[in-house]
Amino acid sequence: MWNEFKTFIMRGNVIDLAIGVIIGAAFSKIVTSLVDDVIMPPIGLLLGKVDFSNLYINLGKGNYATLADAQKAGAATLNYGLFINTLINFCIIALVIFLVVKQINRLKRKEEVKAPDTKECKYCLSTIPLRAVKCQSCTADLNDDAVVRQSSE
Repeated sequence: MWNEFKTFIMRGNVIDLAIGVIIGAAFSKIVTSLVDDVIMPPIGLLLGKVDFSNLYINLGKGNYATLADAQKAGAATLNYGLFINTLINFCIIALVIFLVVKQINRLKRKEEVKAPDTKECKYCLSTIPLRAVKCQSCTADLNDDAVVRQSSE
């Protein structure tokens, strides 16, 4: 059982997944900082100095100046401002991932289509070299009617 576990863990896709999760967590912190510290303040200023992270609905009794005050008092709150910040984080992460994948796909070399190097004898259907004029299997004389096909090599 231990050997099976080691084999499973050492497979390339498991290690790739682990690396992706670690990099994703670090990237998430960068995006969160970008949203909270760079993007949201100008948006809040444009919307009348609104701080989205401080928007909430108090579900209990009492009035609190900030979300932190309400949470400190133990009040039940609906934190829709934090949800807006999280949505913006998600959209930015999705956009960045889209752009990265798009660039990776663009940079991948497209496989060159090889010219066919074999053809099929129209009489015995054996595979023969493209320039052959006589079938090596049935010895038929071939003309250009032989079916040309790509080699599977």
